[in-house]
Amino acid sequence: MAVEVGSKVAGKVTGITNFGAFVDLGEGKTGLVHISEVSDSYIKDIHDVLTVGDEVTVKVMSDQNGKIGLSIRKAVDQPKVQEHPRPQSRPNNNRGGYRKPEHSSAPKKEGFDDLLSGFLKDSEDRLSTIKRNTEGKRGGRGGRRS
Repeated sequence: MAVEVGSKVAGKVTGITNFGAFVDLGEGKTGLVHISEVSDSYIKDIHDVLTVGDEVTVKVMSDQNGKIGLSIRKAVDQPKVQEHPRPQSRPNNNRGGYRKPEHSSAPKKEGFDDLLSGFLKDSEDRLSTIKRNTEGKRGGRGGRRS
């Protein structure tokens, strides 16, 4: 089978380095699977995932000047995520375009924006307190003058 960009090929791991693994594709051709193309999750040490002699299926990503770039994670067929249709919204009777949130018995979880604005307010309060205390001691603005 010819090694063409976009094709899936079976191969055998012949060597492992810090940055990836070399795979023998047959016909005297060898390609490199970069560590970032081994798995969808983070890999700290490639030796935890691959060993020399492993049979792998790879997808040929590039072939430049005889250097073949491979990917294991793109060779795995992943199910496509189906988008769920959004529910139809009810007509909005108020003119401003704002719709009041519906009440529910579940406690409201704070969103990231709410947490961030709370953090910023608290941080600004602390900074102003620190400035107020240090400026008075150094004789800066607002300090006592005799």
